[in-house]
Amino acid sequence: MVNFKSVEYASRKDGVRLLVLGAVHGNEVCGTAAIHKLMGELDRGDVALSAGCLTLVPITNALAHARGTRSGDRNLNRGLRPTTAPADNEDHIANWLCPLLARHDVLLDLHSFRGGDKPFVFIGPPNNDGAIEPFRFAAEEEDLAAHLGVRRVVDGWLSTYAGGVARRRGQAAVSAPDINDAFYGIGTTEYMRSVGGWGMTLECGFHEDASAEHVAYRAIRNALAHLGLTDEDQPQPVAGMECLQLCEVIDRQDAGDRFVQPWTSFEPVMQGQVIAERANGEKVVSPFDGCIVFPNPDAALGSEWFYLARSSRRL
Repeated sequence: MVNFKSVEYASRKDGVRLLVLGAVHGNEVCGTAAIHKLMGELDRGDVALSAGCLTLVPITNALAHARGTRSGDRNLNRGLRPTTAPADNEDHIANWLCPLLARHDVLLDLHSFRGGDKPFVFIGPPNNDGAIEPFRFAAEEEDLAAHLGVRRVVDGWLSTYAGGVARRRGQAAVSAPDINDAFYGIGTTEYMRSVGGWGMTLECGFHEDASAEHVAYRAIRNALAHLGLTDEDQPQPVAGMECLQLCEVIDRQDAGDRFVQPWTSFEPVMQGQVIAERANGEKVVSPFDGCIVFPNPDAALGSEWFYLARSSRRL
């Protein structure tokens, strides 16, 4: 049986309660390395908190991390919620992780990706009272995102995912029952917002890129200074950040569905450009000028095949 581990550092002075997660997906280890580096500095006294509380979880999904795989039994960052009847590894993690999230004000979740051209940060929706993801800390998320040290910000995750669920239900698409549940789109940051906090997912670079650890470490240190947990100089905001909004999710419907080329995340597409071809010969084209995000040629049938995003004026 794998144990759960978090390490808390607390100042004598009240302040923000920040939670930093690594290895929510077991094969994404840049956050783990960055957190371990910071823990060494905190333990030696090279870094000290001046206010607030910092909780570090270097390995969130220990089973997947030990295996070197994305998941243990399933994706921890989907359908995240406590359950009275845990049935798999990720259910047990959720029962530990969700209360931990609820005890904090801000979340920084560190990830890496398998395809794309540069690091980016995922933030939540604008302030709203809607049914999908009501929220009131948009300004705080936008401000921190601009100070993490990366140049691309993306939003629109949960609303786009919910739109895909609605389309699957309308089409009676072939898919697993949980993928037809709008709640299945909820991961760590979405759950954090649902319990009154705020936060963001930082995609630090390629899985195998050694520089991703530096991106993760710099982001933690910048967040600590920006939120007032340390007395270090305030980081400068990144000028001219690229802002993108997810708008569409396209599912894979047949094993014969295929991309017309090996796409990578954030590769630009033009309106009317053919992205993929269905098994029946139908062309899948982009409905607008934008970019492709998270293309997965091995997607399960009835699940997300790729997303489309367009430019945004969010920041």
